[in-house]
Amino acid sequence: MSQPECIAEGRHLRLLRLGHWEYVERRDTSGIVAVVAVTDDGRIVLIEQFRAAVGRRCIELPAGLAGDSAEHRGEDLIAASRRELFEETGYEAERFEHLCAGPPSAGLSSEVITFYRAHGLRRAGVGGGDADERIIVHEIPLAQADDWLKREAAAGTLIDPKVYTGLYFAAPRVS
Repeated sequence: MSQPECIAEGRHLRLLRLGHWEYVERRDTSGIVAVVAVTDDGRIVLIEQFRAAVGRRCIELPAGLAGDSAEHRGEDLIAASRRELFEETGYEAERFEHLCAGPPSAGLSSEVITFYRAHGLRRAGVGGGDADERIIVHEIPLAQADDWLKREAAAGTLIDPKVYTGLYFAAPRVS
């Protein structure tokens, strides 16, 4: 297989062409993580923030990039999950369980997101993101999550489909 041709490059992204296919690649990251965080009393922890690319507020799982800055270069995915969960929500977790990995938009981007379940949550800060983010933290009882998400969508907030992946993994499993 031939190597992709770089068409354009920005500070954070690179536009590539392979044959007739064009796609985007993130620069300087070692991966992307999403965290399914459920409190001991059965509330899923979600975040809300404005996303410039769609011009709207979005409900999302806590998530972020691994190794995307000089201080985090070479960061492994669990360390990134731990860091992003705390930065965005103020929660710390005793342990992280690998759930799955896959492309969120295989026709547009080379990204692969790895999902982790955070266990043993403990509130240790306020969250809200880093200096460039204005994140609102929501703690929604699992039994009410579907209705809450429908109300948010009806009010004009976009719901990231990864939230539904998180709900799938948050639900109790019957063997």
